[in-house]
Formats: sequence, C-alpha cells, structure tokens
Amino acid sequence: MLSLDKVFSAQMVLKNIIRETNVVRAYGIAPACELYLKPENLQITGSFKVRGSAYKIAMLSEEEKQRGVIACSAGNHAQGVALAATKNGIKSLICLPDTAPISKVEATKAFGAEVCLVEGCYDDAYQKALELKDSMGYTFVHPFDDENVIAGQGTIALEILSNLDDIDAIVVPVGGGGLISGIAYTVKQIRPSVKVYGVQAAGAPSMFNSMKAGEIESLSSVSTIADGIAVKKPGDNTYALVKEYVDDIALVTDDEVASAILALMEKQKMIAEGAGAAAVAAVMYDKFDLKGKRVVAVVSGGNIDVTSLSRVIDRGLLNSGRSTSLLIELLDKPGQLKEISRIIADCGGNVTGVHYEKGNTESVTGCFLRIDMETRDFDHVNLITQSLRNEGFKLV
Repeated sequence: MLSLDKVFSAQMVLKNIIRETNVVRAYGIAPACELYLKPENLQITGSFKVRGSAYKIAMLSEEEKQRGVIACSAGNHAQGVALAATKNGIKSLICLPDTAPISKVEATKAFGAEVCLVEGCYDDAYQKALELKDSMGYTFVHPFDDENVIAGQGTIALEILSNLDDIDAIVVPVGGGGLISGIAYTVKQIRPSVKVYGVQAAGAPSMFNSMKAGEIESLSSVSTIADGIAVKKPGDNTYALVKEYVDDIALVTDDEVASAILALMEKQKMIAEGAGAAAVAAVMYDKFDLKGKRVVAVVSGGNIDVTSLSRVIDRGLLNSGRSTSLLIELLDKPGQLKEISRIIADCGGNVTGVHYEKGNTESVTGCFLRIDMETRDFDHVNLITQSLRNEGFKLV
C-alpha cells in the first residue's frame, strides 16, 4: 500500500542515485503570481522518471533481480530504468515507440539497456513489453501505475516542501498520472491546504476525460508535441489517487506548450521538453486561479531532440508575435522592394527573408512578395501591416 512512510523510505534509498533539484524563482514568465520552478529537467537522466524506477528496482527481490527487468516508455522512464538497473548490475530491456526522439533512444542505450523499438505510441510499446515479460520471465517496471514508482515520484513533493514555505499551489504535468499521484498524495498528507493542479496536453487528454466522466476512459489516438505525457489510458492506481487528492486538471495546446518552452529558454536559460513545459504553460495561460499566489510548477523533463527543439522555437516565435510572414500583392516594377523595406525599417522590424512569386494576381504585371520578419510582439506586427496599407500596399 502507498503510505507516507514509503515515500520517506524512497527518499532515503534514492539519496545516492538521484540529484536533489532545488526550487528556483522564475521571473518574467507569469507576472500575475509568484512562480517557482522545480527543475527535474536537471535530474541525472534529464527527467524525474529515475526516481520512481530506481525505487521500484531497489525493492525487487534477489530472484527478480537475477531475471532482469523490462519496461516500456516514450523515453524518460526508459533512461531511469536503464540507469537504475545498470547501477544494480541487472539486465534491462526497454520497449520504446518508434516515434520516440532519437536522442532518448540513444541515451537509453548509453545507460546500459537493450532497446526494442515498437511501431506506434506508448500504449503499443506497453503491450509488447507485457508479451516479452511473459515469454522471457522479466519483472515489469511500470512507468506510472505502481505504488513503489508512485512513492519514488512523491519524493519531489518532500523536496518542494523542504525548499519553500507557504506554498499555495503545485502545478504538475500529467500523462499516466504517476508523477501527480505521488506529489498530490504526499502533499495532502503533510500540508493539505496546498492545492495540486494537473495539466494534460489537449491532444492527449486521457486523465482529464476520465476525471470528467467519473471513470477511466481510453483514447483511440494521441497527438501532441508533449510526447512524454502522450498516454491513451491512465492507470487504475493513478486514477484513484488523482480522483482523491488532485484539486483540478486543465488542458494546454501545443502552441501554448511551445510558447512555454521558448519562455523558459529566454527567461530562465532552461531547456524543457514538451511535457516538461506543460505545467509552466498552464500558469502562463491562466488555466487556474493563481493570481497573487505562491506557485511551484514542476518542469518534469528536458530531454527534447535538437531537431524538435528547432521546430518548437519557430512555433513559439510565431505564437508570441516574435516572427511573422506577410504576403504582399503588388505591381512588378523597380523600387517596390526598396519602398517596402523602408517602411518595415522605419517601424523597427527586421527582414529575415524575401521571396518573389509570380501568381494569379489581378494585374497581368502583378506579383507576390513574401516577407519574413523578426518583430517584438503582435502590436508591432499590427503597426507594420497598418503602415504598409497606409502607403497603398495590398496585404493578402
């Protein structure tokens, strides 16, 4: 049974395995509240997952350790299991969805695990892991629906409460629910006045839907840049714990997550993956009533693939009005580009790309000019577009 004693036991067991990540104050991200970050992206494997998996493996019998362990993961749990198993001299086999970022696959191998790539998403990898468990005799280390794993994740709450006094709320990303179950259970035992809020991606709202329906629901598909929380179905244990101890759950869009990743990079010099930035996105976009409150957002992981990070940054810049693209229809004659450039420069915009296109314009001598720009915000974009219109240019 999950108990507070088990969470404290996990804290002792994990002392020489994990890194204690101190809470840090965040400025300029959510000015309406006093925001702090719990940076589990700085954890030894780049994610909180090592806590639960390491404690679970430490609690195995000698016979189970001899047989080895198997797990399934979108990437972060895989690295936690691989590291914990290798430290204990145990063989580990990890089933990952073939959509997992290359960086996570390679990192899992680097920690000493054997990797089995499975076509599909997390849930498909889960089914494959169960098949191999039965046929090979491995012990299955569940990524979230296991009381030892949940207890390991609960150590995050112990660290938060020891770092900060007078907390009003803790905001936590939710996939299968292991992280928020451990945090919520622990917090409510020690300081029940603290609110615990969950955040899911709008493209993978399994726990959100289940809470609203009053029973566990399974999604037919998931689609989100927050691959670490892209889970079709919550666990039995985690659903029960979330239902009892979590105060509310909200959804964030991929665009909101992208903006949060960008804000963490610029304001905090901190890199988070999509799942890791979900809680920050919820605070930034006022998903809960946190005005004037002292709030901790859990940045659950930072294992984002570099190529994905590039796309997320571009999307975040667009969503915040920091970059924009204008399509202008005009007559194909000398001097047009010079005049457009002058207007943009006078407004303080920075042209980063110019594309000339002949197309179906109203005039036979017409053309299209696509201008890519760096801008300050949406007000700046509006200033530039209005200035161009005032000078007689037609924006499409």
